[in-house]
Amino acid sequence: MNLAELQRGFRSWLVEASDDAAKQLAGGSDPGLFVYQNNYRGQLVACLQSSFPQTRAFMGDEAFLHAAVAHIDARPPYAWTLDAYADHFGETLRTEFPLNPDVQDLAWIEQALGAAFIAGDAQPIAFTDLANVDWDTARLQFTPTLLTAQATTNAADIWWAMQEGKEHPEGEMLAEPRGLQVWRRGYVSCLRTLDPLEYDALMHAQSNGSFPSLCEMLIARLGEEEGVARAGALLADWVGSELITGVEV
Repeated sequence: MNLAELQRGFRSWLVEASDDAAKQLAGGSDPGLFVYQNNYRGQLVACLQSSFPQTRAFMGDEAFLHAAVAHIDARPPYAWTLDAYADHFGETLRTEFPLNPDVQDLAWIEQALGAAFIAGDAQPIAFTDLANVDWDTARLQFTPTLLTAQATTNAADIWWAMQEGKEHPEGEMLAEPRGLQVWRRGYVSCLRTLDPLEYDALMHAQSNGSFPSLCEMLIARLGEEEGVARAGALLADWVGSELITGVEV
């Protein structure tokens, strides 16, 4: 057995507890193999616990451990850093707890806040940078830390309450879906909820970039006068919140 085969066999033992791999490595009877496997799985559970402390507290230890074990069984680590192991935990929660969208939304919030914190830096623009912009051709550039999702539950209220050490509300469905916006402002990851129109406008601006196109979208929804006013108000809010890192003409 060469080194590459030994490495593949050891990985197979860690991830799948393969009997064939165990026989190749130690004749299938070495109790030391279980030490390695237990350490591997324990480290991954600890990684998920540290990435989702509020989700774990909301679900309870037993339910969270059930989800963590299912995630470890289905998804071995794939990146050079364990930070990335949290990326798809929400999908596991959706599979294991399909009737609990509040848990899924809460996990997305925690994963996004962590991702925003380690995302690349970009200098936000100031209001003074907008003085000579030709808004008929302007294209907006958003910070690489910006992440968005649609929420169907009050998970944001749950997260804020838990973050402040207060008693959190029970999970419940919203009357209509709202947007979730996560980004890093300076050295702090921030969470904000968006009304449906603001969420649609932000998604449109993120994917398109064109400020005139954003105005057209809002005019179609609200009428010309109100649509143009809302576009200007959103732009001012985005710049003030340090979401915009550049304006191209």
